[in-house]
Amino acid sequence: MNLKEKKVLSVVDHEFEDLELLYPHLRLQEEGAITHIAGKKADVEYIGKYGVPVKPDYCFDQVNIEEYDALLVPGGWAPDKLRRYDEVLEMVKYMNEQKRVIGQICHAGWVLISANILHGKKVTSTPGIKDDMINAGAEWHNEEVIVDGHIISSRRPPDLPAYGKALADALKNKG
Repeated sequence: MNLKEKKVLSVVDHEFEDLELLYPHLRLQEEGAITHIAGKKADVEYIGKYGVPVKPDYCFDQVNIEEYDALLVPGGWAPDKLRRYDEVLEMVKYMNEQKRVIGQICHAGWVLISANILHGKKVTSTPGIKDDMINAGAEWHNEEVIVDGHIISSRRPPDLPAYGKALADALKNKG
């Protein structure tokens, strides 16, 4: 229970990558963190790429991002939708300004690109958006997990154990 009293928010939309949302969410719960999920609407059941339904705890407008120690963005096709919501981009920018943990995996890099926070950062992602990451000013590496300060990035579901550990370690080290 090393993460007692740490609060983590994951953002979601339809066609999120099921494991990339649920694995870190549950992994951090096991460490004692308080975890929440937010979507554009709280009364909607969002369906993952493989059919897993998730009902958010909050809608984006209800979230006070200042209360959270970490923001996680799962991959799948949801990031292409999430990056279009001003509320999500403002959350990412706030967490970046405060140097709070931001986790992104797979296609989630699109959200950080749209928030314009990757310039000069070392990151990874699914190789499918490597060029997008580089064009946003990031230094891209093909590794299972990259930790560059408060930004933690990972490639895809097989890398989830390393990603989950890196997220837990970063939250433990944030006091």
